[in-house]
Amino acid sequence: MAQMTMIQAITEALRTELKNDENVLVFGEDVGQNGGVFRATEGLQQEFGEDRVFDTPLAESGIIGMSTGLSTQGFRPVPEIQFFGFVYEAMDAINGQMARLRYRSGNTENAPVTIRSPFGGGVHTPELHADSLEGLITQQPGMKVVIPSNPYDAKGLLISSIRDNDPVVYLEHMKLYRSFREEVPDEDYTVDLGKANVKREGTDVTIVAYGAMVHAALKAADELEQDGVQAEVIDLRTVMPIDFDTIVESVQKTNRVVMVQEAQRQAGIASYVVSQIQERAILHLEAPIKTVAAPDTVYAFTQAEEVWLPNYKDITEKVNEVIHF
Repeated sequence: MAQMTMIQAITEALRTELKNDENVLVFGEDVGQNGGVFRATEGLQQEFGEDRVFDTPLAESGIIGMSTGLSTQGFRPVPEIQFFGFVYEAMDAINGQMARLRYRSGNTENAPVTIRSPFGGGVHTPELHADSLEGLITQQPGMKVVIPSNPYDAKGLLISSIRDNDPVVYLEHMKLYRSFREEVPDEDYTVDLGKANVKREGTDVTIVAYGAMVHAALKAADELEQDGVQAEVIDLRTVMPIDFDTIVESVQKTNRVVMVQEAQRQAGIASYVVSQIQERAILHLEAPIKTVAAPDTVYAFTQAEEVWLPNYKDITEKVNEVIHF
């Protein structure tokens, strides 16, 4: 078992599936000889050849449109959108085509496409590179959306995504790519899509998060413990579908909830999670659910990024509000 960064775990997942299934194809802008802008595909073209790992023109609509077509011909495409802020050019192919293929064909065809893309703030990227746009995709029935928070999950979730017969958008937070290492099995393994992970047990409040905000939630939980508050932290891992069973089970124990996302309050999946907790577990709540999110503005320029992004202090503040309600 090796110590890996998240980017290394992603590369290993791609290598695993390229070996396991000759129908897996990896393509996108600069993913071939250059190995991608973050080197996620480094060495894969040399290992598997230009017919399996190849560069495309700078045209997201073409990349994702081609992916849909290839998926109907027996292939399992794994295209990369270089930064998820560029997804607008491909929205018709994603939401208008591949998400509807199974329904439109009367369940005779599917679209086993896994769209990989980096996103996320805290790394001082230019405009449009860091936006959290997962909400755009989760609103479209037929799509699955995966956001890992650590190297172990990153490998297992990506393998599961590639093997899934439905289209998956697999989002990789840039700040997590090389920020830490953890043990990742060398062998082939999967992490189930649609299954959350309780990262920390607690009894006083449930903190629900995903992506980089999981680490902010865990840091907040450490701070809260010093004041005698035991916070339970849930990593959604898959933001569509969402594992509400795990969330409700936690709420029944803690009776208080803080929902955390990096996206703007109006833009992410927090509102959906909160509404479902209200429907499924309102009689277990002893305080209103609080939400930690970015302001409802366009993503801030880098000079104001750290002020704009949610952090662990924002989480501890909201936890204290629900504890002392």
